[in-house]
Amino acid sequence: MNHKTMAVILLSIAFCTGAFAQECVKCHKDVTPNIVTDWQLSKHSQNEVDCSVCHGEAHKDSYDVAKVQIPTPETCAECHDEKVAQFKKGKHAFAWAAMKAMPTAHWQPMAMMEGMKGCGGCHKIGLKTKEEITELKKDGAGFGVASCDACHTRHIFSVKEAKQPQACQTCHMGFDHPQWEMYSGSKHGVRYLLKQNKTLPETVAAPTCQTCHMEKGNHAVRTAWGFLAVRLPMPEDEQWTADRVTILQGLGVLDPEGNPTARLDIVKAADLARLTQEDWQQERDKMLKTCNQCHSLNFAKNELDKGDQMIKEADYLMAEAIRIVAGLYKDGLLTKPENYSYPFPDLLTFHDAPTAIEQELFVMFLEHRMRTFQGTFHANPDYALWYGWSEMQRSLGVIKATAKEMRKNHQQNNIRYSNNNEMNSLLSGRI
Repeated sequence: MNHKTMAVILLSIAFCTGAFAQECVKCHKDVTPNIVTDWQLSKHSQNEVDCSVCHGEAHKDSYDVAKVQIPTPETCAECHDEKVAQFKKGKHAFAWAAMKAMPTAHWQPMAMMEGMKGCGGCHKIGLKTKEEITELKKDGAGFGVASCDACHTRHIFSVKEAKQPQACQTCHMGFDHPQWEMYSGSKHGVRYLLKQNKTLPETVAAPTCQTCHMEKGNHAVRTAWGFLAVRLPMPEDEQWTADRVTILQGLGVLDPEGNPTARLDIVKAADLARLTQEDWQQERDKMLKTCNQCHSLNFAKNELDKGDQMIKEADYLMAEAIRIVAGLYKDGLLTKPENYSYPFPDLLTFHDAPTAIEQELFVMFLEHRMRTFQGTFHANPDYALWYGWSEMQRSLGVIKATAKEMRKNHQQNNIRYSNNNEMNSLLSGRI
C-alpha cells in the first residue's frame, strides 16, 4: 500500500470516527478499562484508527455484543497488506491447518484444540477458512482468528513488543517446542537478555529470534529443514537415505513399501518440509546471510553443517527404533494402529499410543530427536546433548529391551500353548 492510499484511508477514518470512538471509549472505560488503556497507547489510537475500523459499527450497546466483528488477517491487511502477504507465505500461517491435519487431533478435548487451551492456544496463529471461523463462533465467542494478535497482542499491537524474543516464548517453549529455553540459554540469548537489562550497551551484537527468523521484519517465517527435519532430495549417503525413508514411513508419508501416500499432500499443503534442493538452499542461504552479519561466512557455514550432521546421526538412532517397533507389528506382537492403513508405527498418532513401547517411540521422535537438532542449530550444547542425543540413546535402549521382553514372553506363551495342546492330546488319547 502506498503512502497516498494510506493517507486517504486515514483521512476517511478521521471523518467517520470522533463521536463514535468517544462512545466506545466512554462505555468500555467502565466495562474493560485496560483494553481502552492499551488502545490509547497504541499507534492505532495516535492515527485515529478507532474500534469501529476493526470491529465494525453494528455494536452499539450491551444488548448487541454479538454484532461485534472479530478481526481476521484480512482486516489487518487493509493497512498492512505487505506484512500480511509475507505472513501467508510462512509456516505460522499453516499452524492451524497443521494442527487439524494431525490424525488424532479430533480425539482430544475440544477445549484443548479449537478451544485453544492446548494445541490450539498456539496454533491459532494459523489462517482459518470462513467455515472454520463460523464453527469457532458456534462453539464459543470465536476469538483467536486474527493471527496477527498472537505476536502483536491486543489492543496495543506493539511493534516493539513483537520484536522482543519473549514474544515467541509462549509458544516456543516446553515439550516439543523448547526453542525459547534453547535460545535464552545460548550465548545469543544470554547476550540479548543482558542487553535488555542494560548490563550490556544497546550497540552490542545480540540476535533475537526475529533477527534470524524474520530478517528485516519479513513475516514469512521459514527454516531450511522445516519442523520435522526431513527433506528431499535424498542424500548421497546410502545409510542416511535408508534412515530417512524409514522416518518418512513412520510419518506415514511413505507406505511400508516406500511408495508415497496421501499424507505427502498434507505435508506439502502445510509446508512442513523442503521438498526440493532449491527450496532448501534458498532458506539456508538466507540464514547464512544473517549469520554473516556477526560471524565469518566460513564459521557460520561450519556451524550449520554441524546441525545437518546431527540430523543425520539422530536419524540413524530414530530409524533403528522405528524398525524395531515395525517388526513387532509385522510379527503380530503389536496391534495395527486404529484408523491407520498400515501395520506400521504412525508417529503422528502416538499422542494416543496404547502401549508403553509405542509411547516411547513417539517421545523419542517428537521430543528427543527434535531437541537434538534444534539444540544444535540454536547453539545450546545442553539441549543438543543431554535433553536430545543422550535421551535418544536412552529411548532406543528402552525400546530394544521392551521389544526383547515382548518377544521372549510371546515365545514362552507359544511354548506353553504348544505344551498344553500336547498334554490335552495325550489325556484325550488315554480317555
